[in-house]
Amino acid sequence: MVQSPPLQAVKVFEAVARHGNLTRAAADLNMTQSAVSYQIKVIERFAGTALFERLARGVTLTAEGARIFPTVQQGLRDIGTAFRTLRDDHENLLVISTMQTIASSWLAPRLGTLQMSHPELAVRLEISTEIADLAGGNIDVAIRSGKGNWPGVTSHFLLEQRFVAVASPTYLAREGRPSRPEDILDHVLIAPTDNWWQIWLDEAGYKGPMQIRRPGVDVETQQMTTRMTLAGQGISLATPTFIQQELAQGQLVQLFDIESRSGLSYYIAYATARASSRKIRIFRDWALAQVAKVP
Repeated sequence: MVQSPPLQAVKVFEAVARHGNLTRAAADLNMTQSAVSYQIKVIERFAGTALFERLARGVTLTAEGARIFPTVQQGLRDIGTAFRTLRDDHENLLVISTMQTIASSWLAPRLGTLQMSHPELAVRLEISTEIADLAGGNIDVAIRSGKGNWPGVTSHFLLEQRFVAVASPTYLAREGRPSRPEDILDHVLIAPTDNWWQIWLDEAGYKGPMQIRRPGVDVETQQMTTRMTLAGQGISLATPTFIQQELAQGQLVQLFDIESRSGLSYYIAYATARASSRKIRIFRDWALAQVAKVP
């Protein structure tokens, strides 16, 4: 049988090394400082060497402690993941992290089909622009924008970031329709500082930097951009997949046959260590089947 130090001592070692302070580690672990000190003695006795150097205002790892710290941290993560994956088979709450635009424009209108086919699943959407902690947090799966190469994460291509120039019939009736791509610079642009505009103009063959001639409106999300465009407030760039209904119903008009790409895509992402989780596999397979239906 492989000998190992007591798990409590290992957890204390990790917390003290992470915080560099016994008091903060004790608060993190809900232990007394004397109990933390005792567990440090236990693990140092097991290791046969000092793992911490005591300083005036805290502690720091010795060379031996620093050498084993990454392995200990990963080991505790793996233990947590193993039990979390086991628990997944008995818990049916699926927590999805994504951005506002893809949540409202793509995910939310389709989620009903997931819950109809898997009524045992409860779904919670966490809307955030921050990158979710898939390894140690409470998020099961995320839809992320990027290139799909995040460490410790398994990713599956979902949608490419494509965009076209659109406007509402109301705006075009009031301001006129641009006849050439460069004529757009004479119009009100929504999110004019977005680098998508320069990419789109380059694709259209426009030479040189943008020279916007009218004040535009800067917004933070593509969803807000689309709402303002529908309200007739200007011309914007939008992902066709997210505005299929508006285009089909004539609420938005694609101005030119120019479709540009940002170089990034949307991916389904989850911690590789949790790849066997049933609820993650259900969501992954469902989402990939949804995009397969889009022409």
